[in-house]
Amino acid sequence: MESAAARPRPVLTAASVLPADADRAALVARVHSPESDGPCVAAVRGEQVVDLTAVAPTVSDLVERDDAAAVVREAGGGHTWRLDDLLAAPAGRRDVAHLLAPVDLQVIKAAGVTFARSLLERVIEERTGGDPAQAARVRARVGQVVGGTLDGVRPGSPEADRAKELLVAEGLWSQYLEVGIGPDPEVFTKAPVLSAVGTGADVGVLGASVWNNPEPEVVLVVDSRGRVRGAALGNDVNLRDIEGRSALLLSRAKDNNASCAIGPFVRLLDEDFGLDTVRGIDVDLRIDGTDGYVLHGSSSMREISRDVLDLVVATHGAHHQYPDGFVLFTGTLFAPTEDRRAAGAGFTHEYGDIVRISSPRLGALVNTVVPSERAAPWTFGVRALMRNLARRGVL
Repeated sequence: MESAAARPRPVLTAASVLPADADRAALVARVHSPESDGPCVAAVRGEQVVDLTAVAPTVSDLVERDDAAAVVREAGGGHTWRLDDLLAAPAGRRDVAHLLAPVDLQVIKAAGVTFARSLLERVIEERTGGDPAQAARVRARVGQVVGGTLDGVRPGSPEADRAKELLVAEGLWSQYLEVGIGPDPEVFTKAPVLSAVGTGADVGVLGASVWNNPEPEVVLVVDSRGRVRGAALGNDVNLRDIEGRSALLLSRAKDNNASCAIGPFVRLLDEDFGLDTVRGIDVDLRIDGTDGYVLHGSSSMREISRDVLDLVVATHGAHHQYPDGFVLFTGTLFAPTEDRRAAGAGFTHEYGDIVRISSPRLGALVNTVVPSERAAPWTFGVRALMRNLARRGVL
């Protein structure tokens, strides 16, 4: 990767990050307030952002309420900010109000290998041992054998069992195929509580990684009872070379400084935005490099192999509870194969890439790629949050 020395900051405005139907949406934000020296739960009302911390001290508290959408639309608040001012502010500066990731005490979970197209790319990572130079050869072999075998296959079904038999016979069975078309999905803890970054912040990849990409996803916001209460956009950064060496390196590949981005807001479910809307969301991706390189991609929730509620049930239930709720990355179709550095090497990030993940119903999450080692250190954890809220008298 190139040096991260001189990298442009993305130019963000309310018009560029709000959903197309923001006037009908119940949007939740979190704002770092210099006056409070900590985070505020806030409602986005047009281009104004209204502090609701006195009503709900955490986003976790807010989404537990049955009237959460009404609170976001109607509750009286404290301080207000202009959304344009929050977006123009440099993320991470404690002396300037700026947007944070719009979740707090929720555990950050992720479901992997939920789309057939990206499933095959995981198999390719494994077969190459994380070596991008071998990707084109292995991709051709896997495509020749598998072809359309996995198209429309419902995980855990008799058709999935028959596909497994074919792949085993060809010597192509994989642990990724097991979770992709087997009865049980892959669900893992993506990142620690409070570690996610928001829109406008840097997003990190390990300096040691030479094959990596963004993963644009829809993120479900789920309360302690297992109810889906809202959705946001997310970037589940993927280090393909490291995970490809061994699935046991998943935490090294997935959980690093600034490697989890969520935002720009949580859109709460309501009469205009229900679960069926979430099931039909299209997510667009644009990557702009400092060298003029541009990559477009997309992912459609309509092509997911498992229903979103099946993923929630696999995460929460009699076997596992989350008293503060959780957020769940639902997976992505996006697995770029376009060559960037050299023929056959596929896509990988360069430092300074601006990654824009967007959807008309959820807005735009925009981040700049830096080495995780140079991203802003994560210093504000659960103890700091509790002390801050207690000092402010809102607990």
